[in-house]
Amino acid sequence: MTTQTLPPPPRCTANPAPLRVSNSLRRTSSIDVSWPDGVEGQRLLIGGARDLYTPAEPGSVGRVLAEARFEARMTEDKMITAIQSDTAEEKVAKLVGAKAGGHLRMLLRGVMPDLIAQAHPLYLVLDDLSGSALVSAFAWSQWFPDWAERLRQRLGAEQHAALIAQRVNVCWGLQEGNSGVQPGSPPTDVASADADDVRNPADPEGWHALSDRDGPGFRRARRIDVVRDDAAGVIRIDSAFQDSATTPHGGRIAIHEYNLRAVARIDTLEVLSLEPEARILPFSECPGAVHNTQRLVGRGLGDIREEVLAQLRGPQGCTHLNDALRALADVPTLAQALREPA
Repeated sequence: MTTQTLPPPPRCTANPAPLRVSNSLRRTSSIDVSWPDGVEGQRLLIGGARDLYTPAEPGSVGRVLAEARFEARMTEDKMITAIQSDTAEEKVAKLVGAKAGGHLRMLLRGVMPDLIAQAHPLYLVLDDLSGSALVSAFAWSQWFPDWAERLRQRLGAEQHAALIAQRVNVCWGLQEGNSGVQPGSPPTDVASADADDVRNPADPEGWHALSDRDGPGFRRARRIDVVRDDAAGVIRIDSAFQDSATTPHGGRIAIHEYNLRAVARIDTLEVLSLEPEARILPFSECPGAVHNTQRLVGRGLGDIREEVLAQLRGPQGCTHLNDALRALADVPTLAQALREPA
């Protein structure tokens, strides 16, 4: 099917988050990006994550099982110049000087294997530094109509062309020949959907505190709801992911959003079903990435990070959907916490 015959990309948010159900665990994480010193200054990234247990008893207040926060500065070329955290401070400090990307994820695995083994929420939100650094400049396109030209002038024609060329075949939506990598400037109409608010006003406890700031800003937000169905012998998962930016008129506009539902066996952690739903994506070709996710059915949740890398690398998958899938590796620990909440 050619791009000309594809339907337009999905542009409908599922926000706000659903109400929490009893006897469930909700993990939320976010990275908010801003530019306190202007577009050519360093980025300020504020990350937060929390695991909240909701008891079965009616009217019970949710109980925080784990939480984490960090604040970092990053140059335009994605180098971390400063970072501090309220958790594992010495380990986090070792990230200074690293650049966001695949190498940063390798460094994280080397620096904090204990946090990964514990499925601590700090690791999840630090793992999102690379994706947030890659996409966050999108926020400037909402505030400056000539943003693409400004970027071209700052980088120079040769470096800008090389940057565009590097995108080819990095994911399903940017395969060679697709609309997002055609010669010339990339399409400008990649974001026209209201992001709404991830927070549900009927459930003020449902999200950790987010860093709302004035001016150009970007947010990557994730939610994972986990429920044990012991009668059926399964774990039920409902998760969501969104990249959004502030707009000059108020509110937010989204460029990426997925919902993902999954079921896995409690005893073996085998994935029984995966149902990804593309809610907001930039290009018409992007939603096709959901089909290859069925390669993970039958695999174990504990191995899913490695399986995603093996099965859905490059144009076989979507970068953002892959991250949502990789985050499911922490579900076994979250499900165990439901069995024995502290």
